[in-house]
Amino acid sequence: MSTFDDQLDKARNTPGFIAALDQSGGSTPKALGLYGVTEDAWSNDEEMYDVVHAMRTRIMTSPSFNGDRILGAILFENTMDRQVEGQPTAQYLWNVKKVVPFLKVDKGLADEANGVQLMKPIPGLDELLARAKTTDVFGTKMRSVIKQANAEGIKAIVDQQFEIGKQIIAAGLVPIIEPEVDIHCPDKAAAEDMLHAEIMSQLDALADDQLVMLKLTLPEKDDLYADAIAHANCVRVVALSGGYSRDEANERLARQHGMIASFSRALAEGLSAQQTDDEFNAMLDGSIGAIFEASKT
Repeated sequence: MSTFDDQLDKARNTPGFIAALDQSGGSTPKALGLYGVTEDAWSNDEEMYDVVHAMRTRIMTSPSFNGDRILGAILFENTMDRQVEGQPTAQYLWNVKKVVPFLKVDKGLADEANGVQLMKPIPGLDELLARAKTTDVFGTKMRSVIKQANAEGIKAIVDQQFEIGKQIIAAGLVPIIEPEVDIHCPDKAAAEDMLHAEIMSQLDALADDQLVMLKLTLPEKDDLYADAIAHANCVRVVALSGGYSRDEANERLARQHGMIASFSRALAEGLSAQQTDDEFNAMLDGSIGAIFEASKT
């Protein structure tokens, strides 16, 4: 079997969750601040990315971080372009840890219109996808956000996600479609019903060989996405923590059968640059264990 086929088998069939290690640009100083590294530790973007790569390398090389409980990891482009222990990051993840690598490809959010924030244009996407493919990246992730239960806006968001998703599929990768519903949306349940209907319509229209994954906000209605989870074109449905605490996210996730986690802030909660390796690895092991248990339902 090819690397892609092996990765597909793991993504589709193995228990575990997806670790989101893809904070970029604007969110990087915040992520580093929570890790105990303040902005005086760097003087320009390149130095900042050196610091964040050191943090991510510490997570990825920890004995707690491996394919036994972690299904995949989402990387930022800058992380994909760097190395871990002498290998391109994605190849390190797969060859050493048996963790399926994904790449964040979106360029951020457009201004809100019709109650949603679409993705900004993604210039150079084909070139980026080709580069990702050469380092054994399996799939991609791209995020847009629903703020209101607005049918027109939600249709536009799902249409955009699947349109770009098909471009990603054509490049030989599996897109993670991520239309996040803001947890503060005033009528979150109604927005999720609209989103569910649009997603199912798009899934049903895919050709047999067009595979996607979905990354969705933990819903108000338990098992709302059960039919998406069972859909032949859907490799896996994963949940984003969306600002819920790790405990609440895990509790909500445990009620969704067949849905697994893809948490970022919740994964790194409690990790600190000041911890010894033993302290760091123990804290990470506890986080991974809790998220893995919630993903097993």
